[in-house]
Amino acid sequence: MNYILIPLLIILMVMVLVSLVRGIIAFLQSAKEDLERTPEGKATEMQLRQNQMMFARIKYQALAIVVVMVLMMVSR
Repeated sequence: MNYILIPLLIILMVMVLVSLVRGIIAFLQSAKEDLERTPEGKATEMQLRQNQMMFARIKYQALAIVVVMVLMMVSR
């Protein structure tokens, strides 16, 4: 069981990191666009992308926590 869960945990951790980096990049691009545009009251494409990456990061973190919990239950 550990042979499956540990690689799964590592994959989920990598996905969290990828989502975090993509979200930071979207945030930086969004901040740059915000400085150059006039306020319209609508979310920009980069802001929507930033929200998507935030949701993906939270999803992968939750899955990683579930895998850790299963590992802890199996190890007892």
